[in-house]
Amino acid sequence: MARAACSIWPKLWGFRYPALGVALFLTLWWGGSRLYGPFILPSPWEACRALWRLTLKGVVFKAALITAGRALGGFAVAALLGGGIGILAGLRPALAQTLRPITAMLLGIPPIAWIVLAILWFGTTGLTPVFTVVVTALPIVFAVAMEGARTRDKGLEDMGRSFDTPAAMLFWDVRLPHILSYLFPGLVTALGLSWKVAVMAELLASTDGIGADMALARINLDTAEALAWIIVLLAMLLAVELLLLEPLQRRLEPWRQGSSSS
Repeated sequence: MARAACSIWPKLWGFRYPALGVALFLTLWWGGSRLYGPFILPSPWEACRALWRLTLKGVVFKAALITAGRALGGFAVAALLGGGIGILAGLRPALAQTLRPITAMLLGIPPIAWIVLAILWFGTTGLTPVFTVVVTALPIVFAVAMEGARTRDKGLEDMGRSFDTPAAMLFWDVRLPHILSYLFPGLVTALGLSWKVAVMAELLASTDGIGADMALARINLDTAEALAWIIVLLAMLLAVELLLLEPLQRRLEPWRQGSSSS
């Protein structure tokens, strides 16, 4: 028992600074609610009570499932297409120069403009948020994947070729680790943007999902309920990042764990 407690304590101690940050955020939130009143900024307790009421009504899980499907579906398409094409462009300079202006234009178009176009094209269907997520997240993933492939260590590749290293092994063991060091931060950024864009599209052009429920809270002037939906969004985003992206990164980049623990 004592040995188990000794092994758990260092892990818990490692969360002291994140816990301090959360406590500071909640304190500022509570102070703001006391300063501006519950109508402008409800307290954390009032937001949690609103979340509990929504949970008892049975609407939280349904709305969260719809929004998660749209955000993650669009993100998956953007990650696969953007990552694959970006790596290929980084390995082929001519393709990179051809696609660079298109990427710049896509990055320069704000998500709200894509939402307007998607409403005109797809109406108030589920395709509107999915399409908006794809066209917003894809150029980000493409850019980081291309940069990772472009800045690879060509000297190390030449040394591998001098030892007659197979092409597949050269890609997986030499090129891919460097590309992933660029790709994963871009995926995290694209994932966070996917949630925001999906909810924005639902708020403006959907009758279901978290965004539609937030629009209803706005109509009812229920700030506590709007904050409750924001809490749901944050919980979903953290769950995906901690349960999906971080384990995937630990598996594909095991050398980072060794360097961080040393």
